[in-house]
Amino acid sequence: MLIRRGSSVEKPSRARPHRTRRTSLLAGALALSLPLGITLASQSGAQPLTAPTGAAALQYEDRFLELYDQIMDPANGYFSAEGIPYHSVETLIVEAPDHGHETTSEAYSYLIWLQAAYGKVTGDWDPFNDAWQVMEDYIIPGAADQPTNSFYSPSAPATYAPELPDPSQYPSPMDGAVSVGVDPLANELSATYGTDDIYGMHWLQDVDNVYGFGNAPGAPCAGGPQTPGPSYINTFQRGPEESVWETVPHPSCDDFTYGGDNGFLDIFIGDDGYAEQWRYTNAPDADARAVQAAFWANKWATEQGAQAEIAGTLEKAAKMGDYLRYGHYDKYFKQSGCTSPSCPPGTGKDSANYLLSWYYSWGGATNSNAGWAWRIGSSHNHFGYQNPMAAYALSTDPDLIPDSPTAQQDWETSLERQVEFYRWLQSSEGAIAGGATSSWNGSYAAPPAGTASFYGMYYQEAPVYVDPPSNQWFGMQAWSMQRLAELYLETGDPMAGEVLDKWVPWVIGEVTIGQDGDFSIPATLSWSGQPDNWNPANPGDNAGLSVSVTDYSQDVGVTGSLANALSFYAAATGDTAAQATASGLLDAMWEHQDDLGIAVPESRGDYSRFADEVYLPAGFSGTMPNGDVIEPGSTFESLRSFYQEDPDWTKVQAYLDGGPEPVFEYHRFWAQADIALALATYADLFGDGA
Repeated sequence: MLIRRGSSVEKPSRARPHRTRRTSLLAGALALSLPLGITLASQSGAQPLTAPTGAAALQYEDRFLELYDQIMDPANGYFSAEGIPYHSVETLIVEAPDHGHETTSEAYSYLIWLQAAYGKVTGDWDPFNDAWQVMEDYIIPGAADQPTNSFYSPSAPATYAPELPDPSQYPSPMDGAVSVGVDPLANELSATYGTDDIYGMHWLQDVDNVYGFGNAPGAPCAGGPQTPGPSYINTFQRGPEESVWETVPHPSCDDFTYGGDNGFLDIFIGDDGYAEQWRYTNAPDADARAVQAAFWANKWATEQGAQAEIAGTLEKAAKMGDYLRYGHYDKYFKQSGCTSPSCPPGTGKDSANYLLSWYYSWGGATNSNAGWAWRIGSSHNHFGYQNPMAAYALSTDPDLIPDSPTAQQDWETSLERQVEFYRWLQSSEGAIAGGATSSWNGSYAAPPAGTASFYGMYYQEAPVYVDPPSNQWFGMQAWSMQRLAELYLETGDPMAGEVLDKWVPWVIGEVTIGQDGDFSIPATLSWSGQPDNWNPANPGDNAGLSVSVTDYSQDVGVTGSLANALSFYAAATGDTAAQATASGLLDAMWEHQDDLGIAVPESRGDYSRFADEVYLPAGFSGTMPNGDVIEPGSTFESLRSFYQEDPDWTKVQAYLDGGPEPVFEYHRFWAQADIALALATYADLFGDGA
């Protein structure tokens, strides 16, 4: 467990005793005598929105510290014994992770960002360094976890296998006749760091080894059900229609102990023979968030005269950013504009899109005598994964510019390309549309005639996955625009300002804030049309690309991110509506504080899918570590029978038996961190002395 520790650094005078009571928006305004603030009418007209400034805004710093203490309290259950943040306190939850005591690289990155904010507020940087170390110890595979990288050949990075439209079409056949491009990063990275290993996070971890694969860091193939602690696992592998409800969980190191005769490999890949192997998948948005947090930590620690305390961690962040460039590349290092598997391969950086793609992956044989390893990028680029603030840090901050000779220029190019991507995808109303691909249908097919393009990539309404569509969740808007708003405040980038000047009024118009914690933000978006073809010299107005909000929610994590984004924009522009909306949302959420953090009731009608059948190829037969049978006819729940022992299972079973939709109040780690960060941001940008 990461415990707050004392520091020899003198605490800033702004750190004050925590409040122990909740204050309503109106009562807080009266108590703090808000001539110091800004007042606007709320969208509902129920009461004025107040935007505290100066000393009055420091209430949000107190709230940050109060929520921080709730998150870090060992009794509240956010962390494992190792100090790893769980996806959620609650165990019965199915989202991208399919169990609450799994975790993601996202959660690790949020921990690092949270501890950076804590260092800003208190002057104590030990927790920030500790958070990075926990990440390095447990979610970045070490040398023992990726043992055969020395056999990797950059001229033959991987064997091609097409992505297929539906899980029922898998396993996908490998096709060595399709030419793949050259990996232009591997030799440079090996020369820079003296190793062939990758320094990046794997995206998913079974923290309590609930599945029992026991892929423990340091010995990923030597475990099993009795192995305590975190285990590397994976789920999604089978194309855009594979929702979490259709996944087959499997170990990151497959030595054929579990699954069928070939472990789990022949569920996903068709081949003439199968070898025991390890493989990892990186989510570039999470690594970028860790770098983003390191940038702010560096800025704040330097202001405090404490930069030397985090210098070692900053070196690691720069290194992570060096390897993060794999997220710039097409899956098989093909050039953009490829419309056939037979198109010419890339010969260098001509296969780079300079965006943050959905993933990069790497793997190899467990047997060193087998002598092979592979690496791939991803052809699919979602606007929500972009992080221009990380690109800015990696191209301009002397403490974060990576050591590789071409890294700084790559990130300079990426910074410009990412901001252009937002501008290209901005709807006529202001929201940002899905993304683009360099491999249509994941198989380098020809896109439909008239499909809009961006530097050779083709517009995708819902990049990567369509069950549900990846562009319908409003959270991607809040996450990605928060980063752009940071960049705008820090640099004044004119195109970033152009995008935000349109996005902010749109989103404010879709927010409602009432009394006593009543609020709503967009939840689900519906899209029509497509953007204009991109012309950087003359960007179009995208009159044919439109969005509508079809549902609203009180998603507290997304609300925190939205408040954060609006705060940065308000600080950059003086926009009083943005500032008042940010503080109004923060006040409304504070009314939903409970013993563990901030939470609201959530009805989960999608839990009917516990009974959904998971497609498995005809003839496949195997077992999970606990003996659950894997075969055609298996369901999501039958592959996870441990859920029947969960204390909340009775609510789900009653629903499956015809009862009402189950209702939960979830405490997701990332969501609590996002709220806390928004509180700290508001206090920092508008508080005493800001």
